[in-house]
Amino acid sequence: MSEKRKLAVVAVGGNALVREKGKESLPDQYAAACLTMPHVVDMVQNGWDVIVTHGNGPQVGFILRRSELSAHELHTIPLDYCGSNTQGSIGYMFQKALQNEFRQRGMPNQAAAVVTETLVDKNDPAFKNPTKPIGSFMDEKTALKHRDTDGWSVMEDAGRGWRRVVASPQPVRILQQDAIMNLVHAGLTVIGVGGGGIPVIENDQGEIEGVEAVIDKDLASALFASSIDADMFLISTEVEKVAINFNKPDVQWLDKLTVADAKKYLAEGQFGKGSMEPKVKAVLNFLERGGKKALITNPDNMLKGLRGETGTHFEA
Repeated sequence: MSEKRKLAVVAVGGNALVREKGKESLPDQYAAACLTMPHVVDMVQNGWDVIVTHGNGPQVGFILRRSELSAHELHTIPLDYCGSNTQGSIGYMFQKALQNEFRQRGMPNQAAAVVTETLVDKNDPAFKNPTKPIGSFMDEKTALKHRDTDGWSVMEDAGRGWRRVVASPQPVRILQQDAIMNLVHAGLTVIGVGGGGIPVIENDQGEIEGVEAVIDKDLASALFASSIDADMFLISTEVEKVAINFNKPDVQWLDKLTVADAKKYLAEGQFGKGSMEPKVKAVLNFLERGGKKALITNPDNMLKGLRGETGTHFEA
């Protein structure tokens, strides 16, 4: 009898596709996908069923900018549709890269991307206090005009200009969870929960409605990984291990992190606000929901990390 395959959720950042300024075109992004997806195929070959989740920050920014530039001629694109557009395009890139890699290795496996909605609570306090900046910088006059005519929330962003801000509500449930798992049980490698999922609410009639919001993709991935009882939640990032005293002479790269130590370092502000901090918080979220094991490392070291040879390992 063959050994039972293990289940992993691998969260890949949207910045993994946009590695440097000037290399932002779709062919550039696909080339970047082709560097990461072979490591996912390595996992599949080594007994793992894999669901790949991904960020979409830069890609949503590109769509919003195109929408702004063409607003005199074409309809603007609501934020939930920006999310669904990126799930399609990034999902297509990952799916194509995976299937080409499977074929090159003579594997019969298939990949599929699923457009995924994430339910949020329509009464989430984040809707009353939007803080997530999106879209282009504007001068104050333009920002206030959008506020008055389009109902936008706007704020001044660190002296660089004004930007639109939207809510970042907590993810409650991944609506396509069962569909994704049916595909996994059929032997597919699945791409889903892109950009944290398209944020939706249930209206008073029980119908699904998209909302203008952004869900933290690491938190949504953590919720999804714990909900499907994944054996491993792996966050792929730019560094091999998590560090304290990062960028300082006494930097310390961590092989293991307990929940208690992770909370202590978070309280000390050891992890970058827009970089490592949300990843560590997502791992803690996963473990506190009953998750088993988590790992943070870079794509090149995913398989070595799963063997315990590198990366930063978290256990409850």
